[in-house]
Amino acid sequence: MPKTPQAATQGTAQEVPTHLSQRAYERLREMAINYRFRPGERLNEGVLAKDLQISRTPLREAMHRLVSEGLLQLISGRGFFARPLDVKEVCDLYEARLALETAIVRLACERAAPEWLATMNGYLDRSVSAHESEPLERLLELDEGFHERIADCTGNLELLRMLRSINARIHFFRWIDMQGRRDNTQAEHRALIAAIGKGDAGTAVEIAHAHVARRQDQIIDGIREGYARLYMGEGPQAAGPVSYTPSPEDQ
Repeated sequence: MPKTPQAATQGTAQEVPTHLSQRAYERLREMAINYRFRPGERLNEGVLAKDLQISRTPLREAMHRLVSEGLLQLISGRGFFARPLDVKEVCDLYEARLALETAIVRLACERAAPEWLATMNGYLDRSVSAHESEPLERLLELDEGFHERIADCTGNLELLRMLRSINARIHFFRWIDMQGRRDNTQAEHRALIAAIGKGDAGTAVEIAHAHVARRQDQIIDGIREGYARLYMGEGPQAAGPVSYTPSPEDQ
């Protein structure tokens, strides 16, 4: 059935804010992971809306998306805040992740099926290719997916749920690490899958423990570097005017 002029107008009105919200989301996400906001800083919606040349409605939609991803925080009655960089929180989460992932790989050594091992080797092949060209967001998704697939192969849905919960909480900190380091961890991933395939729980646990512990150290270093970049003038400054040129679709 053809759209009436009124329906067509309403459709356009709904599409434009969505388009603007996506642009605001991409720009704010870039700012969040590049230390353009000071940790714990309250974000001024009026200033951001002016700098991005959009209204507050699409801006808030974008900010809510970033809250759901852990890149911003929303405090009731106070507004949106930049995510704090808490080394103690990182240590606690990684301590929990170490215990959880070592338990997961032990079970995986007992329960991984041959067809699963073949699937994982294919997954690693795709991950290696991605490291040459994919954006950081995709690299992080692939890395989290690798560990969650190991949890899934145990058949224990509670272990998978717990790992996903921890991954969601450390997602922001892992952005920091991957922003400055694109080191290839695929050799460790392949060694882990090989040990699981052999049912060698001792080797699998050793590899998993070393792998996760090293990531923790790298992320803590990244947080310290981030503070240096913010407070010692060694990198991008805290949030200021944003260079933004609207596209024709935004007009």
